[in-house]
Formats: sequence, C-alpha cells, structure tokens
Amino acid sequence: MKPGSTSAACAALIRRDLTLVWRRRGDAVNPILFALIVVALFPFALGPEPEQLRRIAAGVVFVALLLAGLLALDTLFRGDYEDGSLEQLVLSPHPLALLLACKIAVHWLTTALPLLLVAPLLGELLHVAEPVRWVLLGALALATPLLSLIGAVCVALTVGMHRSGMLLALLVLPLYVPVLIFGAGACNAALAGLPYVAPLLWLGAALVLALVLAPLACAAALRISLS
Repeated sequence: MKPGSTSAACAALIRRDLTLVWRRRGDAVNPILFALIVVALFPFALGPEPEQLRRIAAGVVFVALLLAGLLALDTLFRGDYEDGSLEQLVLSPHPLALLLACKIAVHWLTTALPLLLVAPLLGELLHVAEPVRWVLLGALALATPLLSLIGAVCVALTVGMHRSGMLLALLVLPLYVPVLIFGAGACNAALAGLPYVAPLLWLGAALVLALVLAPLACAAALRISLS
C-alpha cells in the first residue's frame, strides 16, 4: 500500500476510528443494553402468552434495533467535528465520499453488527417462530447497513448544530419507516406462510442504491454544514 495513496488514507481512517471506538468501548455496549431492555419490557406489558408474543416478535425486534441504532447515530461525526478532524477530511485531496463511506462502515461494524449478533437472543425472548428466525436475520442484515447509510446523510446535515438530537430524530424516522415496513413485512409474510422474497429484494435494491448515493449525498451535506 503506497503511502499517501487513497487506499492508505482509507486504511488509516479505519484504523483510527476503530482505535477510538476501542477506547470508548463502554459506550458501544449502550445500544445493545437498550435493545435488550426494550424487548424485555414487552412481555411485562402484554403478558407472557407465547402465541401473542410470537405474532409481534419480528416487529418488536425491528423497532428495538432501529431505536438502538438511532441512539448511537449522533456520534457518527460529532467527535470529528469537535476536534477539527472533520474539516481536515473535507480539505483532504482524497475523495471525500470514499472516506465517509469508510467511516460509515466502521460505524455499522461497531454499532449495528453487535445488535445483529444479539438479534437471535432478542427473538428467543419473544418466542419468535422457527420459519421467521432466518428471515428476520436476513432482513436485519439488509436493513441495518441501509439504516446507517440513510442516517449518515441526516447526521451530516445537522452536525454543525448544537443539541441537534431532536432534529436528527425528526429527519431520520420518516426515512426509516419504509425500511421497517419491508423488513417487518417479510417476517410477517413468513409467519403467515406467504412468499416473503419480494420485500427482501426491495431492501436489497434500496441497499445497493444507498451504497452508491449515500456517501455522495453525505459529502455534499458535510460541505454545506461546514461552509
């Protein structure tokens, strides 16, 4: 890897972000604990009947992981903005969209991937049906990177504002709703014994589109926010 090249810059950025996450590894556990608490409260509110919990299991897990991801979303660019390194990224000669894609990938790896790994445990707490289990994991595997990409664009728009948490939620949640509908819809179709591939294909198509467009939109939003 040639020093000063774009690939070297991306590798250095990924290594830096992973090091920062490791130093604040206690904060990385908060979304997992939040999701566990949300899922654990539903049996107390609705009763312990397995059949009733099984009908809502997929939707509850999706909403819990969505809210847990939203909890950690504001930290995506906040630290870089406060220490001035975000301006250095914008002024870098390397493609800004590619550098931001690396940061989004690290954010998904350290926040959404642990949630994806504990999703089977969350499903067991709600007696998720056997046919739905693998559909739920597949839908979450497509939905979580899509949510990170969509959220990164909204974070880039609000990064320069103080106390932007409420505004960020208002921007992000309407964009998250279609992802929630398709993901939970695939699980509900599998539970009813209906074809469930179409919602997953829609999620996959949206993910491919977001992988191409979201880093470009994020770069443009950051330039607007920092100008």
